[in-house]
Order: sequence, then structure tokens, then C-alpha cells
Amino acid sequence: MTVRADPRDRLIVALDLPSVAEAEALIDRIGDAATFYKIGYRLGYAGGLALAERLAARGLKVFLDLKLHDIGNTVEEGVRSASGLGATFLTVHAYPQTMRAAVRGRGAGLKILAVTVLTSYDDADAAEAGYGLPVAELVAKRAAQAAEIGVDGLVCSAAEAASVRRIVGPDRLIVTPGIRPAGAEAGDQKRVMTPGDARKVGIDHVVVGRPITGAADPRAVAQAIVAELA
Repeated sequence: MTVRADPRDRLIVALDLPSVAEAEALIDRIGDAATFYKIGYRLGYAGGLALAERLAARGLKVFLDLKLHDIGNTVEEGVRSASGLGATFLTVHAYPQTMRAAVRGRGAGLKILAVTVLTSYDDADAAEAGYGLPVAELVAKRAAQAAEIGVDGLVCSAAEAASVRRIVGPDRLIVTPGIRPAGAEAGDQKRVMTPGDARKVGIDHVVVGRPITGAADPRAVAQAIVAELA
């Protein structure tokens, strides 16, 4: 008998909020409409790591979006420490040395996601940062390196997801920020896609922040996105 995955797990709600109290209030309002939450810099530096432990203890899934990048030993030990928080995902930047260190440090139950190119970047931003490749080529190169090194998944723009899937094969996760329901503003994301289109190109998990956190009824928005993903 095949057990069908819970479609709610495909939606990751970004808790990009200034305090743990506000994050907990939002989680209460969403209720059982979502099962997976992202904690990044903003909340992480305001008590979010302790919140991550509490959410994991409640059986919820946690995505620590810390985008680690440092010398190898520092990354390896940082990942080892993060493994004890009970999180499901942890991000690192997709530099080969960093990815290798993260793979060495990951503990049981923690999946390492490599961030290819930030979804706020376009070709002009990449050139300004000193990269000699356009975004699509840089994403492809980093995806191939990540697959060879053995990270568990990639974070990329939905616009590059189909090409990344061809590079990394069917067994690695693809997680995309920059997902916006139809009619929502793009904000500071430059490469966006709707949840339904994201599923059509084979994306495993979508990250949605402001369309949910800024909604009058965040539970209803989360339910609508999950329905579209399913």
C-alpha cells in the first residue's frame, strides 16, 4: 500500500517576522493548514532557534534558512550544532568547499539544501557581484557541483527548476522561494512563479512569506496555496 504524502508539507511558510511572539501568533492563526515553517535571519536572531526546537518537538517541520558560508571547519561544526535542533532543512551557499563541509557535519534527520543563486538576483546583479556567468548558467554549474558533492537538495528560482531537475535527477529535493499566488505583488523577488506552475515543473516545496504573513486571513491563504499545490 502506498502512503500518500501530506500536500501541506509542500508549503513552507516563511516566518520573516520581528519577534517570536508574532511568529507564534501567526502559527496559531494558521493552525493545521500548514505543517512546515521557515526561520531565517530576522527571526533567528530574535529567539527563532529556540522556537525551532519547540516547533520540532510539536511535530512540525522546520526549515532553518541560515545560508551558511565560511571556512570548512566552521561550517561543518555549525551544521553539526544545527542538527541538534530538530530541523528538517538547513541552507548553505552553493560553494563547493562549503557544501562538502555541510555534508560532513549533517546529522540524522537533517537535510542540507544548497542555495544556487538568490532569487533577488538577475544577470545585472550577478555581473555587479563579479560573476562571469549569467544567472541561468551559474545556477546550472552550482547544481551540478551540488549533485556531485551529495547535498540533499537545491534552493533555486522556479524559473530554473526544470533545468535544475534535469541536472540533479529525480532523487534530490528542489525548494523554491519567490512563489506568489496569482495577483500577488512580486516584492523584491525578480524571478517568481505561482504555486500551481511550480508543481508543474517538478518543484518539491515552495516557500511563501508575505502573501500569507500579511494576509487578513493567513489560514485561508495557506489552504488555498496547498489546494493549488495538491
